[in-house]
Amino acid sequence: MPDETLSSVKFARIVLVRHGRTAWNRVERFRGRADVPLDDTGLVQAEATGRRVAAEWRPAAIYCGPLDRTVQTADAIGRHCGLAAQPYPGLIDIDYGQWQGLTPDEARSRWPDEVDAWYRSPHTAVIPGGEALADVRRRGLTAVQALAARHTGETIVLVGHTVINRAILLGVLRLGDDRFWHLRQEPCAVNVLEAAGDDYVLVSLNETFHLHESIDL
Repeated sequence: MPDETLSSVKFARIVLVRHGRTAWNRVERFRGRADVPLDDTGLVQAEATGRRVAAEWRPAAIYCGPLDRTVQTADAIGRHCGLAAQPYPGLIDIDYGQWQGLTPDEARSRWPDEVDAWYRSPHTAVIPGGEALADVRRRGLTAVQALAARHTGETIVLVGHTVINRAILLGVLRLGDDRFWHLRQEPCAVNVLEAAGDDYVLVSLNETFHLHESIDL
């Protein structure tokens, strides 16, 4: 059922989506800023997500990270909603520096302590040549606050990546970055937030039921 008008309230509704599957999700690699497109399954997931968003909400705008996988996902949602997706740099994936393109085992063979820290205590991890998780969180929350302020009383869709989305969700819940691995973000997962200034309500998390109607995952 489409959402009711939000014109009389003070918050913005944010539909936060992760991009669809890529070849580097199927065989795990540190993706980061690499411009990896959706694979065939990812394209189908993006279409299913577009149908779900259009059926449930009437978004005023769609924003996405500037990399192909988020743009393709946002474009699919936009086709179903009659909107053009707008790239937004603050939603880009983490910079994995020298790990980019490597599998975890390949990275571990060169930086065992750093990779171990990423998986055991991510808030302390120093990625060689890359971005700290605290900086990703700060960047993501700044983007959410700016876009929510631009669209008070409206619904918007933001399409990001697993790292930026988890960092945003940790910020929304006011949890420490040490809890990074305690949130899941599946390909084309949908999360719903209500934002008013720097205060948030998390309505739903990591929903993927819309995919199972179309895809054998």
